[in-house]
Formats: sequence, C-alpha cells, structure tokens
Amino acid sequence: MQTLDLATMPLREVNAQLQGQAPDTNQTHWVIENPRGGHAIAAGLTTPIEVTVKGSTGYYCAGMNEGATVHVEGSAGPGVAENMMSGTVVIDGDASQYAGATGHGGLLVVKGNASSRCGISMKGIDIVVHGNVGHMSAFMAQSGALVVLGDAGDALGDSLYEAKLFVRGAVKSLGADCEEKEMRPEHIALLTDLLARAGADAKPEEFRRYGSARKLYHFNVDHAGDY
Repeated sequence: MQTLDLATMPLREVNAQLQGQAPDTNQTHWVIENPRGGHAIAAGLTTPIEVTVKGSTGYYCAGMNEGATVHVEGSAGPGVAENMMSGTVVIDGDASQYAGATGHGGLLVVKGNASSRCGISMKGIDIVVHGNVGHMSAFMAQSGALVVLGDAGDALGDSLYEAKLFVRGAVKSLGADCEEKEMRPEHIALLTDLLARAGADAKPEEFRRYGSARKLYHFNVDHAGDY
C-alpha cells in the first residue's frame, strides 16, 4: 500500500503519481492522508487502482474518474465524481451540490445526504444516496439511475429524459415532465442490484419509481404551458 501525504506533498504531485499508474501496475492500493478539504483530489484517474482518502475533500474530488475505486472517509464538496466515466466512488459522509454531475458511467455511493442538483445531466452513471437529496436533483438527467433511500427536495427530475429515479421516502415536488411510474419486475431487479452494490439496507419494494412523461421532447402547442 502506497501512502501520499498532502501535508508534505503538493496536490499536483499527488494526482500526477496516481494518474501516472500503468494499467498493469502492481501498486494498486493507495492512501491519501491529510486531505484537509483540498480540491480536485484523485481527479482524472484512468486505471483500476484503489484510493482511500483519509478525511473530507473540497470540490471535484474523483472528477472524470475512469476505472478507479475512490473511497472518501469523510464528506465531499461540490461536484464529487463529476463527469465520471466508470469505476466506483464512495463517500462515507455527505456530498455537496451537483454530486455525479454529467456522469457517463460507474457507481457513486453517498452514505450520508446529498445537496441540491444531485445527478444533474447524468448520462449513464448510477447514484445511490443513503440519505436525502436536495432540490432539482436529476435535472435534465438523460440516462442511468438515481436511488434515494431518504427524501427528495423540490423539483425532482425536472426536464428529465430517460434516467430512472427511485425514492424510498417523501418527494417534496416533481419537476416539469416528471411523473410517478409503475415498478415492473425489471426495475425491481435493477434496484436490487444497485442496493446490494451500494451496501444499502433497504428492500426494492419500498421504493417508488419516477420517470419522464415525455411531453417535452418536441414542442407541442398543447403543452406550451409546461415549457
């Protein structure tokens, strides 16, 4: 196990070492000590290494992740796992706004709460939040799944495309063109898999599914008031 200490090393050097690992590296386990809320920690990783961050981070932690597993033993600032392509990011604490924004793939797990705009414009990423999410979560979400074990704030799924939203708790309000959908067997199977992978203690039957009403895909004068 390799240890990198941000108390003695500049962030650029820490990230350069992680980003420079070859796909067949035998240095697969890394620990980052003293993150002290630093920004863009473990960003831009492209190999299947495992990185444990011993504390809370600032914005864009694990951004653009591709194949790595990043575990933050604390909370994360805005934009954690932003534009993530693959791999796994786990946050033990809370995540600030727009967690998982524009993510194309992989799994983001937030074991606490996530703030506003969680999963904004998500494009294939799967996000599991053990707590609550804030307002405008999954805004313009295109594909992937957002799973919320707690409650969701105002305007959930506003201007939603084809992402799947699952909420166990209360939804304060739904955004434009978002509606409750039937839970079919394939959705139960998907949710069962995501809950297991995220280590979430919940049953898929406890959730409700939300998706796009598909009225905003093309302009229709009959729906003009919805735009």
